Amino acid sequence: MGCRSSFYFLSTAALLALSSCDKGAATDPAAPGAAHQHGAYFDVRGLLDAQVRQLTASRPGVEKRVSLRGSPPETVRVPQVKWADELQVFYQADINKAALRGAYAVDSASLPGGAVRRTYRLRPGHDNAPVLRLDVTSQASQPQEIVARLRQDNALFFGQKDLRLMLQNGHLSQYSASGVQKLVLFDTLRYTTTMRVL
Repeated sequence: MGCRSSFYFLSTAALLALSSCDKGAATDPAAPGAAHQHGAYFDVRGLLDAQVRQLTASRPGVEKRVSLRGSPPETVRVPQVKWADELQVFYQADINKAALRGAYAVDSASLPGGAVRRTYRLRPGHDNAPVLRLDVTSQASQPQEIVARLRQDNALFFGQKDLRLMLQNGHLSQYSASGVQKLVLFDTLRYTTTMRVL
């Protein structure tokens, strides 16, 4: 199996790791009726919808770097990307839902250079919410970095993942996902994926 073939195997496995057992956590941003209502928290879904539209119009490629189970990372360039699918896992970081109203404590901190970081932490008593924490760093009200930690824990499955989006001048430049998952009777899977918009 060549380097490119093994990369696609790793990439597919990593995507399965990112999305397994989370099917209900995200919806298709292109689906009818998927428009998101503005709420009390940062609008992750609205940001992602805007990025999908921008990237679909400009059609950049992506450089992907994937590592599974501590293996050496493999890198490949993908010239054509279906952005609604590519960014699907990040929709799981959406906390701006009616069911989660009041579930997060919100703190703000000023950073050097005039940036502001707003942190949303899950309050006790909301154990079913998948997002434990969401950090949004903005400059002049424009998001620059979004970091989220998600978890799922039940009798059959444990999973935790860290998601990160980096933006420059309102455009997505880099994004990554890393984490661990353990399904009963199966080995623990650790993965790291890092992508750069070309």
